[in-house]
Amino acid sequence: MKTKVAIVKYEKPVESVGKAIALSGALDKLKKGDRVFIKPNIVFWSRSVAMPPWGVITTTRVVEDVLRQVIKRKPGEIIIGEGTVTSDPKDRETPEHAFETLGYNKIARKYGAKIINVFDKNFRQVDLGGGIRLNLAEDLLNADFVISLPVLKTHAQTRVSLSMKNIKGCLDMESRKLCHSADMINDLDFHVSRLVKALPEACTIIDGIYTLERGPAYTGNARRSNIILASSDLLAADITGAALLGFNPAEVPHIKMCCKEADIFPSPESVELVGEPLENMVRPHKWAFPYNKDDTLPLNLERIGVKGFSLPRYDHSICTYCSELMGPIQMTIGKTWDGKAFDDVEVLTGKIHRPTPGMNHTILLGQCQVKLNKENKHIKNRILVPGCPPKIDKLISGLKESGIEADPAVFENLDMTPGLFMKRYKGKTEFSQKFYRADEKLNTSEGYKLPFFR
Repeated sequence: MKTKVAIVKYEKPVESVGKAIALSGALDKLKKGDRVFIKPNIVFWSRSVAMPPWGVITTTRVVEDVLRQVIKRKPGEIIIGEGTVTSDPKDRETPEHAFETLGYNKIARKYGAKIINVFDKNFRQVDLGGGIRLNLAEDLLNADFVISLPVLKTHAQTRVSLSMKNIKGCLDMESRKLCHSADMINDLDFHVSRLVKALPEACTIIDGIYTLERGPAYTGNARRSNIILASSDLLAADITGAALLGFNPAEVPHIKMCCKEADIFPSPESVELVGEPLENMVRPHKWAFPYNKDDTLPLNLERIGVKGFSLPRYDHSICTYCSELMGPIQMTIGKTWDGKAFDDVEVLTGKIHRPTPGMNHTILLGQCQVKLNKENKHIKNRILVPGCPPKIDKLISGLKESGIEADPAVFENLDMTPGLFMKRYKGKTEFSQKFYRADEKLNTSEGYKLPFFR
């Protein structure tokens, strides 16, 4: 029998999510007394500005609406867990700030749930087959029933980031880095395709109230799409979610790999769709950031005429710590560009990039690049930016050594960066903070208002 996947228009709090769960039977296998682990997606958070969470973070509205349905089944312990990546790996204040600001602590008290930062808890190594061993949160592994609550969004590396990719947030940091392998076969997609093997009984509700193009973070473009997906099977939901975002699921590598393992065809025809017709709900979203034809420079920099600088396209091997610096580096180049060509400078990232012959300065960003190319004889002026995360002071001094006078504030105040992206949403009434706050006003059309900057 085909697995049911419900596609529902989001129209009302509580009712729309409840309808999707009922149509799909997503919670049918949740038994009385079960220990439940709920995994939302809080991929990034800022304590300095009211960041744009639209399409980036699972709405508090959906988290609460799912909790309402869960407690009807009279489960045992309910844990809401996430492992938000912060610039400082030791930072515990930012995740706690997110839980409080998003209202997670409030709804946890209301429904008797427990909120955890998985980095504060224990991990256990799991053999996922294919030679893959990763450390997953024990609270996830010890659960009787797991609920994945991702956002309906695209991803600059894996094309889509849905139910299965969402589980990556329960890995410890070393395992996350391992997922960004330099192996062209056992790459990021391969690792993501294996994550579902570790789960106990599971289901998913995909939050598409807001969707995201060119995700996974605030640098992408959010849309108000009003879609809820639900299924008792993560793969079936992701096949459908990919199709809703305009993809052929067979062209999404990790979905294709999972389908091969499950012996099903990567197509919506392999699932039983209920609710709204798929063709009426498709919202094509782009996933890759545009580059020039040589993949050596982001298109936004080429369009303003930047010469003598190269920032090769990111690949699967670049992890979050380096990827979060791509935006600030581009901002720096844009700010310092005065029409005069830079002195043939390149910035290399990840575990694969090799130096380009003829460049005068090669900046090796992060410990992976330092390890890979620190002895490379083709580099004229080798500039090392070690560390994971990369050391910001070394990056700033390295850019200066290559002739680029970087504004230190761009890198030293990364927590402020989301504020720069607020302009695209300001004044658009469909982008409301009410969906990201636990407040009685969430059930009214008035909503909850939060200043763009605090």
